[in-house]
Amino acid sequence: MIEKAYRYRFYPTPEQEKLLRRTLGCVRLVYNKALHTRTEGWYSRQEPIDYKQTSAMLTQWKKQQELQFLNEVSSLPLQQGLRNLQKAFANFCAGHAKYPNFKKKRSGGSAEFTRCAFRWKDGQLWLAKCAEPLPIRWSRTLPENCEPSTVTVRLDASGRWFVSLLVDDHTVKALPQIDKAVGIDLGVTSLIISSDGEKVANPKHFKRLRHKLRKAQKVLSRKVKGSNNREKARQAVARLQAQIADSRKDFLHQLTTRLVGENQTIAVEDLAVKNMMKNHKLAPAIADVSWFELVRQLEYKCQWYGRTLVKIDRWFPSSKRCGNCGHVVDELPLDVREWDCPECGTHHDRDINAAKNIKAAGLAVIVCGANIRPERRKPIGQLRNSRSAAEGSVVEGERSRNLSR
Repeated sequence: MIEKAYRYRFYPTPEQEKLLRRTLGCVRLVYNKALHTRTEGWYSRQEPIDYKQTSAMLTQWKKQQELQFLNEVSSLPLQQGLRNLQKAFANFCAGHAKYPNFKKKRSGGSAEFTRCAFRWKDGQLWLAKCAEPLPIRWSRTLPENCEPSTVTVRLDASGRWFVSLLVDDHTVKALPQIDKAVGIDLGVTSLIISSDGEKVANPKHFKRLRHKLRKAQKVLSRKVKGSNNREKARQAVARLQAQIADSRKDFLHQLTTRLVGENQTIAVEDLAVKNMMKNHKLAPAIADVSWFELVRQLEYKCQWYGRTLVKIDRWFPSSKRCGNCGHVVDELPLDVREWDCPECGTHHDRDINAAKNIKAAGLAVIVCGANIRPERRKPIGQLRNSRSAAEGSVVEGERSRNLSR
């Protein structure tokens, strides 16, 4: 059984909105106070403060006269905010994330309600201290005999309310196995290039609304800080940014669902997107295509539906390797989109050749567990000289990073 979140938009009544905004504000306040306390304790006194100590501090904060309003909302979202802070510090210490940041009011906010803080009955949801059920716009129905274990209420920067219901979805089952594999090369002009020769054009969601967004941001910059007109202008900018993000996410969901449904094995590159974003000339285009989100969706959808996703190491020279004879050229600039192999004379489309090499390397990993990551020496063995990398094991290649893949 797989945990799956169903997100819906809802339109709260004035009383519900007042309570929810107060809850989000209290969650934000407790989170920021705990973060400040933990930061100050460490840098001032070298004192590590964990979740248990901040939970005890929350009890004391509720007794203070100036923080009595913390008792007006449910206590469970406040405790869950402290748990989220503890998880953020754990990710930071493990090197998976940056140091936690303070939450800002203009970003909206979220509150997580565990099982004791809401009631689910007859397809309706009551949150703690709410007299009426949330007026949810049911865009799709929940699976039968599924009850939410966690409810997350979120207010985005544009003023929209969303609720996410986490359920154990028994309807998600593995798809029938098929005998088809595909290699995918990620690009900018074309979002993906498959080993079958298919090129999916980049929809360029940001570029489509760039001029409108620029105009709205210029209007925002002229407004007086703290005024009502500035808040209206800020929401106009947030609505455009939300439109870009929603259209991008919708396109990626449709694309990844189709890829998972049509292929049993999918091989992709494990790109260092964070490092590639340091190139300021390519950063806007890379951010718009959202490579990381595409691979993330492929990863969990393959897990859901019984498919296999293989990540090829970023050092594998997929673009510079001839898919026919295995020869690796020394240099292949970004502006060279087609090239001829100096060994066998085969003419290659740069992207399609890279996708075929990624597919061959992925199949080699599945069949014989070959190591794709090259060592500090020249390539040797079958992968360099064989006509197909899938026919033999993949051995060490040349350590030359190809940022143009």
